[in-house]
Amino acid sequence: MTKRDEVIRIFPDTMKHRWEQVLWQSDKLQEIRLGIGQPVRLKIAGEEKFMSSKGLVSGPCQDLWYVTERELDEIIKNICRYSVYAFENEIRQGFLTVAGGHRIGMAGQVVLSENGSIRNITHIRFLNIRISHQVIGAAGELMAYLYRDNRMLNTLLISPPGCGKTTLLRDIVRQASDGNPYGSGRQVGVVDERSEIAGCFMGIPQNNVGMRTDVLDGCPKAQGMMMLMRSMAPDVVAVDEIGGEEDLKALHRVLQCGSSVVASMHGDKMEDVKDFLLFERYVFLEKIDGNYRIREIFNQDRKRIFSAKEQKQCCG
Repeated sequence: MTKRDEVIRIFPDTMKHRWEQVLWQSDKLQEIRLGIGQPVRLKIAGEEKFMSSKGLVSGPCQDLWYVTERELDEIIKNICRYSVYAFENEIRQGFLTVAGGHRIGMAGQVVLSENGSIRNITHIRFLNIRISHQVIGAAGELMAYLYRDNRMLNTLLISPPGCGKTTLLRDIVRQASDGNPYGSGRQVGVVDERSEIAGCFMGIPQNNVGMRTDVLDGCPKAQGMMMLMRSMAPDVVAVDEIGGEEDLKALHRVLQCGSSVVASMHGDKMEDVKDFLLFERYVFLEKIDGNYRIREIFNQDRKRIFSAKEQKQCCG
């Protein structure tokens, strides 16, 4: 099934014809935003587009498609196969993952339980359909910096939001699992709290994360890391967007068990990771003219071993 077909399946039959006109750009489509009373908006190659009766337009005009309550309800029912109750646990987290690994964020009225935890989201009024794009080979040039004597070094990817951390992490997982020129294939355990690395649908990864990779989907990171260590004996543990004391404690325990760790977090400079100085490689990413690239790499002594600006490379 093509990516175009996967995206069209999200919408009920009555709407499919409207999407067939615009999804010829599905390889560049990043997200679709829907909200009751709001115009349909798409992000294509980083640019915002609007849906109109004539197709895609670059700005507001008179014949835009404004989403009605009935239309959004039909889309949600179609996504949940007309059994919203069956997906209550996923909806409680604020998102669903569908076939192809595409992730649908949801917002609406939150219902709390007696202890203050989120019990459910009702009256869903906003959707953000994020289109999954796996870039095979994205970590190709980076892998040489992540190994020493056939062992994967503990690695932290750092960047502001939207600079390709998860895309890079996903390909590192794949290459660590399948093997690469710098290290043989290893058993990898992924804690995929937000279903963004493997993009599991019904527990099955929709992205290629390697032949030796086990995935805990929708599981909190700190708990998931400990579960993997007890049950799956991974050589490498991968987690996305770490932060907080519980994650730090879990990372220490993983390292004490002898496994390597590859993780990501938000930040822009070494000072932002001062509480996570337990890694051997710190990889900073940036976005230049719409393209993602590795800005700098530091070793465990905080010595810069690569700089895109200076184009200097050395080993460390």
